[in-house]
This record gives sequence, C-alpha cells and structure tokens, in this order.
Amino acid sequence: MTKKVLIVTGDAVEALEAYYPYYRALEQGYEADIAAPNKKTLHTVVHDFEDWETFTEKRGYQLEATKAFAEIRPEDYDGLIIPGGRAPEHIRMHEDFSRIVRHFFEADKPIMILCHASVSLTVLRDVLKNRELTAYIACKPEVEACGAIYINEQFHVDRNLISGHAWNNLPELMREFVRQMEAK
Repeated sequence: MTKKVLIVTGDAVEALEAYYPYYRALEQGYEADIAAPNKKTLHTVVHDFEDWETFTEKRGYQLEATKAFAEIRPEDYDGLIIPGGRAPEHIRMHEDFSRIVRHFFEADKPIMILCHASVSLTVLRDVLKNRELTAYIACKPEVEACGAIYINEQFHVDRNLISGHAWNNLPELMREFVRQMEAK
C-alpha cells in the first residue's frame, strides 16, 4: 500500500519549505496532500539570508491546497510535515489544527517541522513538554515557553519529531523523514 504524507500549511508558507518536501515525497512514491484551513490557492513567501540581521521576505509561488483541515482524517496518513514561514502562527489558531497534529504525536508517526513551524506547536504544550527540537533561533522563546527543550543545532531528531533550523536543512530533514517513513 502506498504511504501517505500530509503537509499542513497556509498563506505565507516559505516556498522552499513546502515545495521541496512535497516533490521529494512524490519522488519517493508517496501520496502527498497539502492541507490548509481552506481549499484554495496559497500564497508562498521566499525567505533569504542577505546582509540583514534577520532574513528578508519576498512574494513566492502559488501553491494549491487540495484539502481543508476540516476534511482531514489524520489516521489516513503515515507522516506529517509542517513547513515554516509565517503560516504556522496563523494555522495553529484553526479549530482542527490541534486535532490533526496531536494524532501524529500520539500515534508516534514521523513529524517533520522546520524553521518557524515550531511556533504552530505551541498550542500542543502537553505533547511538546520535555521534547527536544530545533528551530529558527528567533523561535527559541516560544519553544521553551511551552516546556520543550530548544537544541541549538541546525538539525535534530527526538524520536518521531524531526526538526530543522531553516530551508537549507531540508536534505537532512527529508533523509530522516523518509528513513522513518520506511521503518514504519
């Protein structure tokens, strides 16, 4: 049976952090669904590290969300990916977000987060408490405020929780995500 990956995101998702995992999952032979609060064409953003003290943001490509959160049956999926960008701060507010993500923690299925995706998990403090993860350094206060342990590395694995600092960590993240998907 074909394995299924769920990518949850919304407007202002970082383009590389959504497109790279989506196409890598398809390349691996997995089915991949992109879900957002509503079925729609999403607007992505491109974050770059230039000569600023933080990243810059520009408009990116459009991305089709083919499923709405309300439609998602998380038990139908084998792995979860939450890309970064500004989308995580908004999607965490959706009434179905916690229901979807909680399933992957409780079922011990692979969960890949990167960059600002850690902010979305702040609504799941109980499952995040004492878990280790990394994220973009500006997210460290939110990670620690919800009882998780911030790891100051570019890439980190804590059981089924695979986390990375930014889009340039996608190769390591996807290698580990695929490894865990294949092990299930």
